[in-house]
Amino acid sequence: MSESPPTTPVCYRHPGRETYVRCTRCDRPICPDCMREASVGHQCPECVNEGRRTVRPARTAFGGGTAGRHGYVTKAIIALNVLLFLLSIASARSGSAVVGGSGLGGLMGDGTPLTAWGSVYGLTPPGYLPDGIADGDYYRLFTAMFLHYGVIHLLLNMWALWVLGRSLEANLGPLRFGALYLIAGLGGNVAAYLFSAQNSATAGASTAVFGLFAALIIIERKLGRDISQVIPILVINLVFTLTVRGISIPGHLGGLVVGAAMSLVLAYAPRGRRTLVQAAGAAIILLILLGLVLFRTAQLLG
Repeated sequence: MSESPPTTPVCYRHPGRETYVRCTRCDRPICPDCMREASVGHQCPECVNEGRRTVRPARTAFGGGTAGRHGYVTKAIIALNVLLFLLSIASARSGSAVVGGSGLGGLMGDGTPLTAWGSVYGLTPPGYLPDGIADGDYYRLFTAMFLHYGVIHLLLNMWALWVLGRSLEANLGPLRFGALYLIAGLGGNVAAYLFSAQNSATAGASTAVFGLFAALIIIERKLGRDISQVIPILVINLVFTLTVRGISIPGHLGGLVVGAAMSLVLAYAPRGRRTLVQAAGAAIILLILLGLVLFRTAQLLG
């Protein structure tokens, strides 16, 4: 009785192709088009996809996604600030909106209809009577951190954001960095609402930027890195804030304090319940800020 010749294995995905290579995971024969390099041998496409689903995504030391190393949120915030600055100039139809205002010895730009609409305390001509948050325009607490008085004001803040933001976003991840930026900026604007004169329009990303300064010191210290070069820069900015006229002292200091509080929550949340503690900490800070806003509103209307 004669034996039948052995059958050559064929690719399970391409039956017309003979192959002697097998997937190291499921042992099915695979042709060169279906081979995917693995740590040992080759795997088929299905096993590779299954492996990706079961592997936990990489995280930063503070629980964020590693996509933060690309700085997408930092770049998006800068782009938004630049876009709103261009719209602000267009709304004014005046060169003094770029440079030539009264702040910083004439280097700052004048206010525009857009800054009047979005600053913490709006100034509505004629007479420059204050309006805004006390009348229900709570959006100003957010829009104020994206508006600027002149190109010098914009460039200084965007340079600081570029330097600080990329490092923090890489360490925290995009979502946590975005939350830090918004909460720090909100904290600075709430402080400006609490302590600024009602006839002083306040806007600028510096409320959030000062929060980033505090966060960089706390995050780098938590990671065991040297912060000796950061502290002098922060001190110089604080001296600048306290000595130059036209700068919102409450806004800068408020952003610094709230940014520090938020970064402490992000840096020292226990690993086992990190995301829950971080979210709860952010919610508590937001509730405190909301309470301060309601208190100030009641004070102004009373």
